[in-house]
Amino acid sequence: MAFIATDSGGGNFKRVPAGVFIGRCFSLIDLGTQLSTGQFGEKLQHKIRIGWELFGEDENGEPLTVDVDGNTMPMTISKSYTVSLHEKAGLRKDLAAWRGRDFTDEEARGFDVSKLIGAYCMVNVTTSETNGKTYSNVAGLTPLPGALKNAKPSAVHEHVLFDLDSPDMAVLNSFHEKLQNAIKASPEWARHGKQAPQKATHAAPDYADDSEEIPF
Repeated sequence: MAFIATDSGGGNFKRVPAGVFIGRCFSLIDLGTQLSTGQFGEKLQHKIRIGWELFGEDENGEPLTVDVDGNTMPMTISKSYTVSLHEKAGLRKDLAAWRGRDFTDEEARGFDVSKLIGAYCMVNVTTSETNGKTYSNVAGLTPLPGALKNAKPSAVHEHVLFDLDSPDMAVLNSFHEKLQNAIKASPEWARHGKQAPQKATHAAPDYADDSEEIPF
């Protein structure tokens, strides 16, 4: 399955402000193998995009909401990761901070990232400017404070789970064009995309368990 990590936007452009907000993971998108450019040159890496809906207020006391087809919805933010739980991988560092402890060697041998769906955390958002454009970035994740565990905001966005091992065309077609093109450029899409079956729903089960101290 594409969401097993191992040790080895849309039409609304309102930006999420800087701050620390309650977040709920509602989206996991398999991007397939993508060409990444970094300080060590170009690499082909399997990528996944994790999305959160955010709850809170901006610096002016205004709720973090946007209008989507006439409905008031929480703002969302996402971050792309290499699908790896190597000790130096960004995904492992963020998930370890989110759950409040690192992965054991056994857990790191194969963690099902889809368990994140429905889990809450605190999302630290920072802003940056590049070529005159302002971007909102997920700078860090931390566990939900104990005082909020029994008073979590209700889920609003439907769960979105897109897996290139079994791609759902209805979900793919709901993505904006740039994201669709990135997925379709992957070798995984070349193998599976053209035969992708239609599915009745793209909602994923809620894996969050309030009885567990660790969210996943």
